[in-house]
Amino acid sequence: MRIIGGKFGGLRLTPPQNLPVRPTTDIAKEALFNILENKGAFEDCACLDLFAGTGNISFELASRGAASIEAVDIHFKCLQYIKDTATKLKIDVIKTRKADVIKFIGSAKDSYDFIFADPPYDLSALPQLANAIINQGMLKKGGTMVIEHPSTRKMDDSSFYLETRKYGYSSFSFYQFT
Repeated sequence: MRIIGGKFGGLRLTPPQNLPVRPTTDIAKEALFNILENKGAFEDCACLDLFAGTGNISFELASRGAASIEAVDIHFKCLQYIKDTATKLKIDVIKTRKADVIKFIGSAKDSYDFIFADPPYDLSALPQLANAIINQGMLKKGGTMVIEHPSTRKMDDSSFYLETRKYGYSSFSFYQFT
């Protein structure tokens, strides 16, 4: 696993093997960030990384100049790895929060310019995730959200849906709050 672009581009991340995660592959992440870079830069953006796991996406966002990143996960060891790595790299824009993401969404008060969610592929609430986040007011006007999901799983219809890009077994569905 590596950071693809920006200030830390090329840096390898080596999380512990025992974390309960399925990190986004480097190939899929590179394709995702190529798409996102064409839509606009991350500088000065407030970002949210849901189901953060290893912080793979959080570190990519920090490397590309995001102003703030909130990494939310339920697993303490994942958050500890993110904190330790951010400290080692002297990244102060990543803040971690230990929470059940579904409960976090239901009580969220903040809004973000960019939201990335990479839930467990068997999460029962996955098809409704985009609408729950948008209905809670978490995505700022003009903001973009990406949800990673299995290519075989259909997401619920949303008036903010833009497109889905498929990368083997994984797909990214894009949403924009207008």
